[in-house]
Amino acid sequence: MNRQHYTQFCIALLLVNLLGIGDISAQSLKSQIPLNDLLAFTTPAKNWEIVGKVYADLNIVNEFTVVKGEGILVNRVDKMKSGSDLNFALQHGDIDMEMDYMMSRGASSGIFLQGRYEVKLSDSWGIINPKSSDNGGVYERWDDSKPEGQKAYEGHAPRQNVSRAPGLWQHIKVSFQAPRFDDKGVKTANAKILYLWLNGILVQENIELSGPTKGALDNKEVADGPLRFQGNQGAVAFKNISYTNFNKSHPKISQLKYVVYKGNFSEEPDYKAFKPEAQGTPLMLTSSVVKLDNEFVLKYTGFLNIAEPGEYRFKLSVPGGKGTLKINNIKVVDTKEFTGVGASILPVAELPFEIFYTKNVDWAKAALGLTVTGPGIREYLLSDANFSSLEAIDKILINAQENTILRSFTDLPGNIRVNHAVGVGSPEQLHYTYDLDNGMIVQLWRGEFLDATPMWHERGDGSSRPAGSVQYFGKPAPAIRRLITGDAAWVTDTTGTAFKPKGYTLADGRPTFKYLIYGTLVNDASTVMPEGKGIRRELSLESPVKGTFVRLATGRKIEVIKSGMYCIDDNYYISLDGTGGEKPVVRNSGGFQELIIPIKQKLIYSIIL
Repeated sequence: MNRQHYTQFCIALLLVNLLGIGDISAQSLKSQIPLNDLLAFTTPAKNWEIVGKVYADLNIVNEFTVVKGEGILVNRVDKMKSGSDLNFALQHGDIDMEMDYMMSRGASSGIFLQGRYEVKLSDSWGIINPKSSDNGGVYERWDDSKPEGQKAYEGHAPRQNVSRAPGLWQHIKVSFQAPRFDDKGVKTANAKILYLWLNGILVQENIELSGPTKGALDNKEVADGPLRFQGNQGAVAFKNISYTNFNKSHPKISQLKYVVYKGNFSEEPDYKAFKPEAQGTPLMLTSSVVKLDNEFVLKYTGFLNIAEPGEYRFKLSVPGGKGTLKINNIKVVDTKEFTGVGASILPVAELPFEIFYTKNVDWAKAALGLTVTGPGIREYLLSDANFSSLEAIDKILINAQENTILRSFTDLPGNIRVNHAVGVGSPEQLHYTYDLDNGMIVQLWRGEFLDATPMWHERGDGSSRPAGSVQYFGKPAPAIRRLITGDAAWVTDTTGTAFKPKGYTLADGRPTFKYLIYGTLVNDASTVMPEGKGIRRELSLESPVKGTFVRLATGRKIEVIKSGMYCIDDNYYISLDGTGGEKPVVRNSGGFQELIIPIKQKLIYSIIL
């Protein structure tokens, strides 16, 4: 390293230490598509516009209501004419991309990566067995020369349908690897969807694309191509569009050397005091040079060649022991519990590095792993692939091919554990968890039922977790409370209510939960709506209790969509189906909003997801 590079390197490290930015992920380099105008797009057609708000009606096909403003890109297709696709000015190869999007009733759209490989966006609300044309699918290829019924091929349906209702915001995150070509332009590797997350669930993984999908810009594959949104098959809206372009050279290791010492060391030893067990110059970082199962020290030295200046994030895996990564004699990673992460701002230079790995836990298999991410660089494995130290655990999944009930602990965000939880599953693939201690539905989710691995693997901890896309309903609290005044706080425990669970009864596998509160018996029954589009909940009191209310929802934003219909944080709907003449109230409480309604003897409402 020359003096200028060394000075830059020292200043960068000083800034990392002073400003505390060493823990910032390389993902902080994401670029955001501005949505205050259409300048990020090439020749946008009239069906595309920028708005401030957008709404969809569950019962009206292919239609949005919009409010002027900024921040949302919307496609509104004329009822008499089809719209045009939207091309970004962005050209990309390898890319990670994520965004929020909203579908209108019955609409279809798609994201064309490089203008050639389509990831489907669709109103797939209520579909039980999704196809490649459904939400989160990788669309099929097409060959007109094949016989009828065989023209479509190589489509990939999502693993499960976790789509939400029209008018609700959904989230997609896709990682794309462009096709590879040699110096003569001959393709050497196919394009891939490395992963695709939909509403927090992995629905596609390592999907190889042998060529462009149907509707592609053309059939010529390239290293870089335009991003494109489909705009001719229905009203769709987008916001929070961000991406990371991976177009830079990853760091390379050179002049690699290793040395192995035998012994049980808790810290890095004085190497001069010990005779090496083995040493050499391997082709890459690997633990396979060690011929001992346990109680050894493996030390690597070499140079890390940085071609792009900026922040780099490293992950070091040293199962069965501990380890460190030093770059230019500065400690970047110091592991805890067999793994560690660290970041450093590095200049363009050839930087000396060393890795220390001591192993003294006999039940773990020796395996050294090192990955790096950086500016314009997707996470890259600098070691061999043999770094998974613990055996992979096959998930223990519970399917709900019929109405199914499972009791377990349930963990909620905020480090909250529901000790007396009942998971209620349905073949319509919409499921919920009931808190017996509060008479509250604490979560509702779409997709697969339960992952019981934490409860049943080895000794287990007694908990299960949803296997689909979850909507949480806040901190557990009694669903029914007596309020002295209309602005009285909703107390989150059952003190003073004489609350007492009375179990549940079953009819066709569906539970009706029962509990005593304020001296009256409550029957609480929920049924899944047709096609799993929501749950219909009926609360009935054996005898009225003066001043009692039901809290239907809490959120940061509760909007009235129409009479008896509310949207909560753009995440789900509440529909009032039978109120006994009582009027709901949206009120402010502790920085949030609450939707509450008095109850005399019966209340019927739906949660639509």
